[in-house]
Amino acid sequence: MKNALLLAALIAAPALAQTPPATIGQPTIPAPWWMKDPVIASMGHVRTEVPANRARFAARFSVVEKTAAAATTAATAKARELDAALAALGKDRVRLTTSLATRPLYDQYRQKDGTIVENTRADQIEAYEVTAVLAIEVRDTDLLERAYRLAVAARPSAIDTPSFGLEPGNDLKTWLYEAAIKDAARRARLATAAAGSRLGMAKVIDPSGGVCETQVLAGWPSYSGAVPAADVAVPSEMARSADAPAATMAAPAPPPPSLEKLAADVQVTLQPPLYPLAGQACVIYGLLPPA
Repeated sequence: MKNALLLAALIAAPALAQTPPATIGQPTIPAPWWMKDPVIASMGHVRTEVPANRARFAARFSVVEKTAAAATTAATAKARELDAALAALGKDRVRLTTSLATRPLYDQYRQKDGTIVENTRADQIEAYEVTAVLAIEVRDTDLLERAYRLAVAARPSAIDTPSFGLEPGNDLKTWLYEAAIKDAARRARLATAAAGSRLGMAKVIDPSGGVCETQVLAGWPSYSGAVPAADVAVPSEMARSADAPAATMAAPAPPPPSLEKLAADVQVTLQPPLYPLAGQACVIYGLLPPA
């Protein structure tokens, strides 16, 4: 029994040691280990703009027939040519999802006062409207205008306005973090030079930036306002931020000749918008006495 209690105490000890040393508003708290000597906490905060690397729109093909089966067959037949043309661009570049929406059309009659009444009973269905919805996600925005021209050339019943989004790649995220670390070092050098001191070695590097936001003298943890971001330029090879580099993708196959000829006459300009990206990091440096 004693051994069990001792083991429980040893297990609980690390958890107790991790308990915050104070609550917000407490006048004094133990300083963290990195404040035993003079230090400077520098928050690196960078901002940039990157073109969207995702675009989405849908083409809809609607058909009305006496039976749901006939309407479904006709609607999917209309969408088939566009589906084949877009699939030829490469599944890594253009992703397609086809869905069907079926709507019954009921018998209608007009009353003496001119009001139109629609019978909504199952035995009063006159026809069916089936809409084949081809949802298109363009993952290589270099192909966006071509994909949209093909969709217009297919003569759908309706076509959506493209929407855009940004999915940063791992290389871009890593570059942002590196840029934030460099910005923290730059700010620390400027501050120590202005104060007549010298910058020592880094003691803490925190990619979340939380260490720099802790107000030790006011009670831990409480947080200050954000540091203004410094603008940085993204290297051109990272600006695409796609899941797969364009150089590794196979060249798109030509669409069917019938659609290709019609698409050549469609003039559209679709330029992906710029999206802001920000990165931050905190670096705690030691301070050296003046030389």
